[in-house]
Amino acid sequence: MKIMTKVRYSILFLLCLSFSACSLFEHKRQSGAVVEVCGQFLYENELAEVTRGLHWQDSAMAADAYIQEWATEILEADKGKTIADKEVEKLVEDYRTALYKYAYEKKVVQRMPQQVSDSAVEAFYAQHIDRFILKETIVKGILLTIPNGAPDKKKVVKWLQDPNEENIELLEKYAYRYASGYELFTDTWRTANELMVLLPLGDNDLNKLVRTKSQIELQDSISTYILQITDKRMVSDKMPIEFARPEIEAKILAGNQVAYLQSERDKLYKDAIKYKKIHFYEK
Repeated sequence: MKIMTKVRYSILFLLCLSFSACSLFEHKRQSGAVVEVCGQFLYENELAEVTRGLHWQDSAMAADAYIQEWATEILEADKGKTIADKEVEKLVEDYRTALYKYAYEKKVVQRMPQQVSDSAVEAFYAQHIDRFILKETIVKGILLTIPNGAPDKKKVVKWLQDPNEENIELLEKYAYRYASGYELFTDTWRTANELMVLLPLGDNDLNKLVRTKSQIELQDSISTYILQITDKRMVSDKMPIEFARPEIEAKILAGNQVAYLQSERDKLYKDAIKYKKIHFYEK
């Protein structure tokens, strides 16, 4: 009872504010509403959530604070309408227009072809080759991690040095039986940063080793790591086209998107004139 008495006092106070601050309107109580301000309603179930589990005195204070905060926000917004009505309405309308435009353009772009041909990638790469400079070392190869003391290590080293089809098959069988890690990336470039987390050394050390060696063997207290390098590019070298391809495709698609959107905008305008959706008046 006491919380509802407290709420009723809040209601009376805020209703007085609402009559003086809001535009005049006919008050029609909504079912379950306990407060009305500027045509907006606060309901009993909302207050119940705020006061759930509180002692009645704390509940009364919590309800009062919530009502005041809720009503004040509405009253401030209503006051703002009278102060900067035209300015705010323009901002709202501009934002609404921007959202509609974004939704339309997003739909248009979804219709745009997303595939980039090999010839387009090659042409872009050749035209802008000076842009594609490596900032870190990249390699192709095989990485095998085996326990220290694993058998037939000399054979493994030879298989790695000549990674033909037969030796790869032997390596895979060996790895299945003994290795704690095996990665075959002879057709895919891996960066020094990606390999660094798999090897017991720092990035700078790896760069130095890659520059001078084709097979790198490292060891910690548990494992032996053998990295066989089948191809490499160092920092400041030109990117291989296959490594640069994702970046090239993104740039081509971005340019295509701009051109595609502009062509759709031009078509939209011409169609609007054709079907008399745009009317020109003589001066």
